[in-house]
Parts: sequence; structure tokens; C-alpha cells
Amino acid sequence: MSAVPALQLRDARPGDLAEIWAIEAAVFGNEAWSLALMEEELAAKHRTYLVLADASDAVQGYAGLLAVGSEGDIQTIAVAPGHRGTGQGRRLIEALLERARAKGVREIFLEVRADNPVARALYTSLSFDEIGVRPHYYQPDNVDAVVMKKQLKDHS
Repeated sequence: MSAVPALQLRDARPGDLAEIWAIEAAVFGNEAWSLALMEEELAAKHRTYLVLADASDAVQGYAGLLAVGSEGDIQTIAVAPGHRGTGQGRRLIEALLERARAKGVREIFLEVRADNPVARALYTSLSFDEIGVRPHYYQPDNVDAVVMKKQLKDHS
């Protein structure tokens, strides 16, 4: 196994915005959220954002959750290219699922590009079920979104 530097999982902080947005732009290209939208999202009510930080505290990945009442939505997730394929995406999603459970969420949703088999396989492996399609959801590429849902069970 290759030596991948250990990453610490922690809550996002306001000072992480520039690094989060740099990953957003690198990963999502012309579909990336704007810097202003990302800033609003990080500070918005009912949101939880987590980051993966390296030894120098530089952000290498992030994920966000919207949780209101018994429903939640995974807003976004991205891992810096140098850390892809190392299980960090799964780690972020599993941490968000734990946060969602702690907030009383019982159903959690997400959208994933129909043309992203790696992400779809990850979510399926985490017991998300495909429940629908939102045609032409991702713009400007005109790609469908597959809507997925997971029932959360309390660990207590």
C-alpha cells in the first residue's frame, strides 16, 4: 500500500473557505459553486461542513450536510485530486451520516451525476438506493442527476 499522508477529519472553519473553494473549482470545473455561494453555504443555518486536513492543516477534502428535522441532504463532497481513490470520500460521507444521526435525521438524500459511476458505486455501497432522476440537472453540461436516499438507523 502506498504511503498516503494521514488526514485529520475536523469541522470546517471560516478560514477554510479559500482552500475549500479551490478544491471545488478544481473538481467541478464549470459546474463549481461560486465563491460567494460556498461562503454562504458554509455559514448557513442547519449546515454541517467537515474537512480533511493534512499535517500542515491544509484542506484536502470537504463535505456538507443540510439537516432539518428528520430529513437531511448531502449538499456536496469533494476530495483533492492527490487524495482520490484512498477512501477519503467514504470517510467524509460516513462522518456526515454520523452527524446526521446525531441530529435526528432518519432519511438522507443526495444527487449524483448519472455519468459518475465511481460516486454512484460508493453511495450504493453505503446503502443508498436510487429513487429517481432529475433530467438535465447539472448545467451547463446538461447531465441528469440520480436522486438517492438512505434510511438512517439510530445506533443507540
